[in-house]
Amino acid sequence: MPFWLMKSEPDELSIHDLQRLGKARWDGVRNYQARNFMRAMRPGEQFFFYHSSCPEPGIAGIARIVGDTYPDPTALDPQSHYHDPKASAEKNPWSALDVEFVEAFPRVIPLAQLREQAVLSGMPLVQKGSRLSVMPVTDEEWAGVLALR
Repeated sequence: MPFWLMKSEPDELSIHDLQRLGKARWDGVRNYQARNFMRAMRPGEQFFFYHSSCPEPGIAGIARIVGDTYPDPTALDPQSHYHDPKASAEKNPWSALDVEFVEAFPRVIPLAQLREQAVLSGMPLVQKGSRLSVMPVTDEEWAGVLALR
């Protein structure tokens, strides 16, 4: 079963928010490659929950995909930060999916520490200039991150 990594700004949705809620909608992805990765996800697959755009970016825990993708309603909402004026109910290019909490790590594994790990050197997350918010994670990378918990 494939593994993934998805980024969220913790002031919007953090691992602790997801823990409290149990389940939430993952939406607002506005990059076609990241969207395509989301569309490849299947129920039951797990992902690293990454806190981004915050004082201490890093992997904060694990969550699970609980359904198939569906049209992202935030694209159609003019009040949403993620509104896409080109999207319509008939042609919405953006996807969302539901996720559930699995585990919060005792501490956030910081990006600086992730970059130091040889097993993670090929991971887009640790590449300079990579801003992709959804990405696949290899079995070896998954195990390498779990060893840092």
